[in-house]
Amino acid sequence: MLSNTLGKKDPIPCVLTVAMKPARRPLLGALALAALLSFILLIPPPSGLLLFPSHRQTPTSPYAHRPKLLFLLAGQSNMAGRGAPPAPLPPPYLPHPRLLRLAADRRWVAATPPLHADIDTHKTCGLGPAMPFAHRVLLSSSPESAPSSVSEPGEGDPVVLGLVPCAVGGTRIWMWARGQPLYEAAVARTRAAVADGGGELGAVLWFQGESDTIEVDDARSYGGKMERLVADFRADLGLPNLPVIQVGLASGEGNYTEIVREAQKNVNLHNVIYVDAMGLPLSDDQLHLSTEAQLQLGEMLAQAYLEFNSSRDPKL
Repeated sequence: MLSNTLGKKDPIPCVLTVAMKPARRPLLGALALAALLSFILLIPPPSGLLLFPSHRQTPTSPYAHRPKLLFLLAGQSNMAGRGAPPAPLPPPYLPHPRLLRLAADRRWVAATPPLHADIDTHKTCGLGPAMPFAHRVLLSSSPESAPSSVSEPGEGDPVVLGLVPCAVGGTRIWMWARGQPLYEAAVARTRAAVADGGGELGAVLWFQGESDTIEVDDARSYGGKMERLVADFRADLGLPNLPVIQVGLASGEGNYTEIVREAQKNVNLHNVIYVDAMGLPLSDDQLHLSTEAQLQLGEMLAQAYLEFNSSRDPKL
């Protein structure tokens, strides 16, 4: 049984810089940074070698090779998490023995915030929506939960959740297109997660678009790129009905936030679920969600997933 307290962590190393203001960076520079990112995320390190010193002491979980209900976490900084961690941490951010995350070196380890510390390395990560989401889903799978609770991967076994962090702050949606390093890394990490112990991919949690509000052409083309991204994920992961839960923007870096939000609302694909973050509290920078907001968003995402899961045809 894991402890309900978090140990002190070494400072997160800044080993990579991704363009936080992509509209002001040359295209070639963004492509070079994306290529560096692909090396870090897509290629697993040699056995026994960890890329990020802050996670060297994180033990492999005893549930590592059990079947899991998996969730791919993708997008930019509000998915990676910038919420300031209070002391003590709220219960939805504490470890749970059956809640795991896929580390950058593709080991299954205990899920403890910040979940993206060894993925989104250009900034110090904080609290995001995935931990409260996962705690709520785990609660729904307990014996005393309602009959509409999520199905368990192994017959008679308690459900084990596996989170697959892939979000990187400051990224535009074109950087998530098929063939781009971020997309290829997400697909490769998800395949590795399924291969190590089996199980199934429950959904993609997608929170991105703030960087696409800077240029009007990016904002206007967002909907088509999002639909292509969903179709590519489903094709490359072999899951034509894969649920994708996208978060409607609560803020933006530019003046075209409403255009992106309308595109998100109007994605015309089955099993794409819209969860609106507008109105949730923002931090002082008026761009990132506060810790309180991330807690609320995690609950909203879980509710959307559980309602969808209880209503869909089990044959699909």
